[in-house]
Amino acid sequence: MKSRKKIYLSIAAILALILITWYATRPELESGAVIETTVKKGPFIISVTTTGELEAKSSEKIFGPSPSSLREARLWQLKIDDIIPDGSIVDSGDYVARLDRTELTNKIKDQEIDIEQYQNNFIKTQLDTTMELRAARNELVNLRYAMEEAQIAVDQSIYEPPATQRQVQIELDRAQRSLDQAERNYSLKYEKAVANMSEVATALRKKQAEYEKLIALNAEFTIRAPKSGMVVYQRDYDGKKRGVGATISAWENVVATLPNLREMITKTYINEIDISKVKTGQRVEIGVDAFPEKKFTGEVIEVANIGEQMRNSNAKVFEVKIEVNEYDSILRPAMTTKNIIITEEIEEALYIPLEAIHNLDSIQFVFTGGKRQQVIAGKSNENEIIILAGLNEGDKIRLSIPDKPESYRLNRLDPEVIAAFEKPQQKTAVEPEHQPTPAEQKRPGDKTGRRGTGGANRPN
Repeated sequence: MKSRKKIYLSIAAILALILITWYATRPELESGAVIETTVKKGPFIISVTTTGELEAKSSEKIFGPSPSSLREARLWQLKIDDIIPDGSIVDSGDYVARLDRTELTNKIKDQEIDIEQYQNNFIKTQLDTTMELRAARNELVNLRYAMEEAQIAVDQSIYEPPATQRQVQIELDRAQRSLDQAERNYSLKYEKAVANMSEVATALRKKQAEYEKLIALNAEFTIRAPKSGMVVYQRDYDGKKRGVGATISAWENVVATLPNLREMITKTYINEIDISKVKTGQRVEIGVDAFPEKKFTGEVIEVANIGEQMRNSNAKVFEVKIEVNEYDSILRPAMTTKNIIITEEIEEALYIPLEAIHNLDSIQFVFTGGKRQQVIAGKSNENEIIILAGLNEGDKIRLSIPDKPESYRLNRLDPEVIAAFEKPQQKTAVEPEHQPTPAEQKRPGDKTGRRGTGGANRPN
């Protein structure tokens, strides 16, 4: 029994010794894990990353009824009553959409009523002129008979007294004048009748022509594809697609488009902070959200000169168009793209991650080798920043901030080195003789001097 107790005591003593040894030799723990990286040297790429939307570089528009016909018919807004699904493949002449005919049908019915009235007016005028001319012709016949009778009376009066002869001669002259006047009146009445008939006939033909135009316009309300391709809905000024229930106007009558899918562009918007970096001709790396494994290249072909305000935001953006160099049948309009615009390529530079660099007043530094090493930073991209002075390739630097950063000695650069990288109009703000006091190092709001990656202090 005693031997067993001795064994237990020996085991407990050994475990206690192991625990004491481990505690005495363990490394000092910091509140944060130590994460280190090395200073790299090589090509450095500065880019602007943005999202965009694919669209065809060129496309054929599918129009509704002609604007002139709509304005002539006094139809200003037309609703899309039916349209095939967006992205449908069609052949030339295939059905695409149908417009609401309600207003047009009412106008056709009104025209039919007007034509009936004009036809009645035409028949009425025709009958009136016929009767008037017939009465005028009868009058001419009677006057000719009266003149013949007067002539006979003159011929028979050769044996009568001179006074009687003179009287019958006057009757003959009066009959002749009446006949001549009636013939002239008939000619005028005939011309008037022709003019009246021409007027009503012209009015009738005009109404019939308007009616025929409405009938022809009615056929245009069924819209068909001008050629084969993929139907893509047209977008309104507010970006909404023109589907069922949308309207087209007598000035903008595009219902849909047939894009040329062999030549695609991606349209994106760059914020006003980055737009100065973007130029036409710059290389672009393009990814498609729908197919992450696919990669394409492109080129900036257009940069807007005037900015615009984003909807539901105060941000100002500039439209940029990027041409896709490659063709792939998977690319479709309205697909979302990720565009990396290469704004600058530096052949060789020293660089470190952005989170490794920190600020203390106007001094930039990194944690390396148990000290804070002052550095001079250059241009940066979204993840990394160039180091112009203060570090060498392969140097190990910390990404995490130690527990007591103020205990790390600040190793400053020589004033000559700093002056070599300063702009002529700037003066050196660093005094080599001055060492920051603990109070300065613990200044409120800058306890660690850590540099924010997205703040205004980011070097260009």
